[in-house]
Amino acid sequence: MAITGLRLQAELQGESCLQIAEMAEARKGMACTRSFGRPITTYDEMHEAITGFATRAAEKLRAEDLDAAHIAVFIQTNRHKRDDGWYANQFSISCEPTNDTFTICRHASRLLKQIWLKGYRYAKAGVMLNDLAPHGQQSTLFSMASAKPAHENLLAAMDGINQKFGSDTLFPLSAGIKRDWKPRQAMLSARYTTRLEEIMEAQTW
Repeated sequence: MAITGLRLQAELQGESCLQIAEMAEARKGMACTRSFGRPITTYDEMHEAITGFATRAAEKLRAEDLDAAHIAVFIQTNRHKRDDGWYANQFSISCEPTNDTFTICRHASRLLKQIWLKGYRYAKAGVMLNDLAPHGQQSTLFSMASAKPAHENLLAAMDGINQKFGSDTLFPLSAGIKRDWKPRQAMLSARYTTRLEEIMEAQTW
């Protein structure tokens, strides 16, 4: 069981081996990536996917009261089906710290244009946010990070509605409506702690 197993055994026997952190380490990055339910072959569908991932990533930022100053987008084909052609690429930029959904989506769209190649069957893509810092923290002398986004109230309303009625109740139209490329989730584990309708039930015999 290696060193981790030995420490766990000692802990179960009453010997303290694992230090308890009083404060969680500050998050340095986050990502929203998915493998598609079917290959994506058109730019429009990939743009929908990237916009959707950027939207979700921005929601995560606001939930943790963070801003991101570095955004990356990647796309790739199926590495196990090289007969279809193999392609993988990533592009990133540094930007003004933000957690604004519309700003992050705009940057992500620009990045996608830099790496998109027609003629491939894409199996996976994602948006990654790095250089995270507390929201509103001024990063440079001329930074505008402390200024409130013009549509901050709109973002707060979107977050509130999505929290109350479920994820993706409200989202940018550019993220698509049908989304038939979404991952298959037939084998998704039940969400016992976040969905009342999926909570475990006790039965008597």
